[in-house]
Amino acid sequence: MNALKIITVIAIPLLVTGLVFILQPNSDRHAMTSRLSTDPEVNTFSIVAYDPQTGDLGIAVASKVLGVGCIVPWGQAGRGAIATQSAANTAYGPEGLKLLKDKSAEEVVQQLTSGDEGRAIRQLGIVDAQGRAASFTGDGCNAWAGHVVGEHFTVQGNLLAGEKVIEDMAAKYREASQSGEGELADWLMAALAAGDKAGGDKRGKQSAALMVYRNGAGYGGNDRYIDLRVDDHAQPVTELARLLEVHKSFFAGAHRRVPAARRASEE
Repeated sequence: MNALKIITVIAIPLLVTGLVFILQPNSDRHAMTSRLSTDPEVNTFSIVAYDPQTGDLGIAVASKVLGVGCIVPWGQAGRGAIATQSAANTAYGPEGLKLLKDKSAEEVVQQLTSGDEGRAIRQLGIVDAQGRAASFTGDGCNAWAGHVVGEHFTVQGNLLAGEKVIEDMAAKYREASQSGEGELADWLMAALAAGDKAGGDKRGKQSAALMVYRNGAGYGGNDRYIDLRVDDHAQPVTELARLLEVHKSFFAGAHRRVPAARRASEE
């Protein structure tokens, strides 16, 4: 009899709990599942740019997320470069590159975001192979969020320490690109360092990446001329700058700012 009472005391609460879960509205259970399966947001700051002399396209990005370089930057020599971030829709990368075959950066930004129900929490920056730049910041992105579009470049960021982050990045990029010194990778790094110095991602620092696309300039003849990533580091932007200098020593012959037309004739 005592054993039966014990079983009853244990079984009834368990049965009630099970019934509560079964009777719970599907929408509530779906919301719980969605929260548990949601990928981390890529709150970040980035710059996408084009060098009109060489035809190089590139992206520099930093974030308080693990391995930002495998999420945000997408590009193809002769086609365009793309940064997709915030609640990053990574489909923007390959789909955007397809669309850039016969559309401008502005047209691609419009087409990608208009068909995305989650556009309010997306951020996107694109520069096409003619140097036309466009950006988009959804009104649901984490503050501070915004972008600056300039000649041959676009800067964007979300969950930033403040607007000064992208303002300083844009100013530094203009200064570096007009200095007559260095190449696209150097200008991108200068802009990223300026954003980092201004406060960057207000959660802190973790990863950074630098991509530059040039026809045939990557190892074995691919178009990833520069493909550098710092996935988990206390000072990722500083470490990325160090890796760029290492790249210059390893691939010294490639680090010449040769005009695209002349390079083509040499090949």
